[in-house]
Amino acid sequence: MRKFIIFFFILIFISCFFVFPYSYSDEKCEHDCTKCHQITNDDVQTLIKEAFPDAKILEVRPAQIKGLWEISIDKNGKKGITYVDFSKKMVVSGSIFNIETKTNLTGERLSSISKIDPSQIPLEEAILMGEKTSSKKVIVFTDPECPYCKKFHNEIKKVLEKRKDIAFYIKMYPLIKLHPKSYEKSMAIVCGKSLNLLDDSFEGKTLPEPTCKTSEVDENIKLAEKLGIRGTPAIILPDGTVIPGYKDADSLISMIDKPS
Repeated sequence: MRKFIIFFFILIFISCFFVFPYSYSDEKCEHDCTKCHQITNDDVQTLIKEAFPDAKILEVRPAQIKGLWEISIDKNGKKGITYVDFSKKMVVSGSIFNIETKTNLTGERLSSISKIDPSQIPLEEAILMGEKTSSKKVIVFTDPECPYCKKFHNEIKKVLEKRKDIAFYIKMYPLIKLHPKSYEKSMAIVCGKSLNLLDDSFEGKTLPEPTCKTSEVDENIKLAEKLGIRGTPAIILPDGTVIPGYKDADSLISMIDKPS
């Protein structure tokens, strides 16, 4: 009986060892992992050159997940984020998503490194939605034939109903390859400096012919490309954060109010 009891406890000990093999290492991982794991720009360049040839390395830092390095890169003026594991054998491409907070951590980080200076963007010819005296200015690059721009346009109106301290400056940015008629419509809207014409376009109504000759639309296209904006809607917050794509009114207000 005594031998059986001893054997039983040995069995329990062995089972615990195999079932919970990472408990001790998890405790150690509470420390600064960079004390044991280091990486250089040369290491990174060697690892990512196949996946991202000619990419310029902007920053290397520990990722939000332990065991990975976050690599910020710039390729042809477009910023991106990839990951390298501590063994320096794997390049990981994709987003880190926090399920608990429902937050795309990679997306947030990309927005942070992609900030631009809003003063680079002339607003004299932009279509104003809201009050010119509003303290918070949001710049939107939009396409008059883009379905998500139409959807976002309605959310802008909801924001303006709730907040008088926020104004939107709309820049026409036709994605000609996707929407061949969007250039002429953009010209008509810019010539008329008309929010009503933009509303009409989103409602599928026929717009009048452009009534002027202007380089405004072409300049908007060049500026968007220079800033690395490839799609619409593109939202530029007061702090320079670039938000690609549609956002609902409440989410947008939270982003605008979020401390820089």
